[in-house]
Amino acid sequence: MPQEKETIRIGQIEVRFLLESKDSNGQLAMFEFTVPAGAKVPAPHSHTHYDETIYGLEGVLTFTVNGQPTEIAAGEALFISRGAVHGFNNLRSTTARGLAVVTPALIGPEFFREMAAIVNAGGPPDLEKIKAVMTRHGLVPALPQK
Repeated sequence: MPQEKETIRIGQIEVRFLLESKDSNGQLAMFEFTVPAGAKVPAPHSHTHYDETIYGLEGVLTFTVNGQPTEIAAGEALFISRGAVHGFNNLRSTTARGLAVVTPALIGPEFFREMAAIVNAGGPPDLEKIKAVMTRHGLVPALPQK
């Protein structure tokens, strides 16, 4: 019997891991993510030690990588190399879903659970706590553009 996968809610965004490091000998992590229209999204960031590939499942997500916006619709893919500053939005009026593949598997559900605890606590999120969780899990918050 396949095991039901946990859905982690971070604000309005939902994340569901399909494969974790333990499932792939540390080589690959894969998760679905759902982004409602107009949802608050994570701050732009980069990853020092892993690459990320995004595959569109439903709707359209706009990923901005190193300042260049790219729309990812169902059936389209985008490779984000380590070190590239990126973020995403759902600028459309319908929910969007994507599949993220991280190689090697240096991020897992723990990161998203920790972020959910901060973001879902009520009131404005503690940005210093968010930054600490990001840093601990290998994400580098991007400095605001001046």
